[in-house]
Amino acid sequence: MGSGQKVFVYEDVAKHKERNSCWLLISGKVYDVTPFLEEHPGGDEVLLAASGKDATEDFEDVGHSDDAKEMMEKYYIGEVDSSTVPVPKKFKTQASAVAHKHDEPGFPIKILQFLVPLLILGFAFAWQFLGKKEKAED
Repeated sequence: MGSGQKVFVYEDVAKHKERNSCWLLISGKVYDVTPFLEEHPGGDEVLLAASGKDATEDFEDVGHSDDAKEMMEKYYIGEVDSSTVPVPKKFKTQASAVAHKHDEPGFPIKILQFLVPLLILGFAFAWQFLGKKEKAED
């Protein structure tokens, strides 16, 4: 961080999540996007929903253009003290995925689900074909 840059505590940044004062925290930088709320192409609700928390992932997921990233510079107001940013909670999705694996049919069952209808169709066609052949011989 260079001299003259304002350093904010995360709790102060998180307070600015209203229409009259909307700050975003993206990649450790703080942006006051209040004047941009009405101009944002995705609508002001998108920015308001991303305020009050670390919006880095939300911002990156959208895939903003280079122009949008350049535009951010005019709303930059400082940095956040990284020691004050809470660690995001990690959800245990693997445990639920393992539990669902027991509910899924195994590979042999999937093959049978595919082959049995094919065999039935094969027998039906064979029966039809043999039936027509027998009538033709009569």
